[in-house]
Amino acid sequence: MLYIVTGIHVIVCVFLILVVLLQQGKGADLSVFGGGSTQTAFGARSATTLLHKLTVTSFVLFICTTMLIGILQGGAGGASVMSNVMEERLEETATGKTEATPAEEQPAEAAQPAEAPDANATQPPAQEPPPASPDADGGQGQ
Repeated sequence: MLYIVTGIHVIVCVFLILVVLLQQGKGADLSVFGGGSTQTAFGARSATTLLHKLTVTSFVLFICTTMLIGILQGGAGGASVMSNVMEERLEETATGKTEATPAEEQPAEAAQPAEAPDANATQPPAQEPPPASPDADGGQGQ
């Protein structure tokens, strides 16, 4: 049943797209130089056309098939995506167990440095700052 409704839904979607694209806009006949002088300010309202009726009908079918697919897939007791997360958090609070931080996950030996630095070891020389550029004096000559 779900496959049949999904097939009808796809056909209705394609038909709705085509019908909407075939319609002419309200202001399509208006031009800057008085081409729409016979129309009212917001466009002439003519009788409902066949394309308009087909658009409304296909829109109603689109909404109906969308709702029917939702009912068939989810059923009356549809589950939430967050239901498992809430259950896990309730279990953690009930047992008093919280998630371990990355510092707690490491063993005690790994958290300590392997060797203490030797006091007699030579330190690398500190880098000297780069020389000032000639424009550093604000562009004034000497």
